Amino acid sequence: MAKILVVDDEEKIREIIKKYAEFENHEISEAANGMEAVEACKKEDFDIIIMDIMMPELDGFSACKEIFKTKKIPVIMLSARGEEYDKIHGFELGIDDYVVKPFSPRELMMRVNVVVNRNASSGKEEGVLEHEIFKAEGLVVDFTGRFVTVDGKKVDMTPKEYDLLFYLVRNKGIALTREKLITEVWGYDYFGDDRTLDTHIKLLRNSLGEYRKFLVTLRGVGYRFEEQ
Repeated sequence: MAKILVVDDEEKIREIIKKYAEFENHEISEAANGMEAVEACKKEDFDIIIMDIMMPELDGFSACKEIFKTKKIPVIMLSARGEEYDKIHGFELGIDDYVVKPFSPRELMMRVNVVVNRNASSGKEEGVLEHEIFKAEGLVVDFTGRFVTVDGKKVDMTPKEYDLLFYLVRNKGIALTREKLITEVWGYDYFGDDRTLDTHIKLLRNSLGEYRKFLVTLRGVGYRFEEQ
């Protein structure tokens, strides 16, 4: 069971999500705008937030910025628009997933379960880990410390950029299909969206600067991390 905060100015949308979430035994709290969401997060802790973007008083992006200042809570964004800019902006903020309206409530709940389970498992520590570092020219990937440096300067990346880069590096030299990357990095397969993957690859290449050359596009297949 997860404690979910549903934030949307449309009451009917909140009712639909609540109906399906409670059917799966999740506990639901509601907010009609971004300001209410920020206040709710000050008072309570949530396992995940389902956040609409376009809302009165405070939009979803601004609400996430405020919430992330004090708490690290997974967020699935809802939007009536599917523009790449909105997705990139959301992922740069650190959201976990992005769903375009109209959406399937059942699919949304499956995405919720994937995100919640992934974050729960990532929070578990199994003893002391051996420090694992990968180096290629001026690129340093510290798996244990979970940070990346480019020519000695630490790079600020989104959580999903780290996950994607770590998986690519650990499988360097291997041709990875889009389906494989979405399944392993996002945790779902047929819900995967090629545009979401390509958007994160674009963000990752920007973060790596000149070492973007290590991310090779395999036309019609996917991507490969390749030291040159």
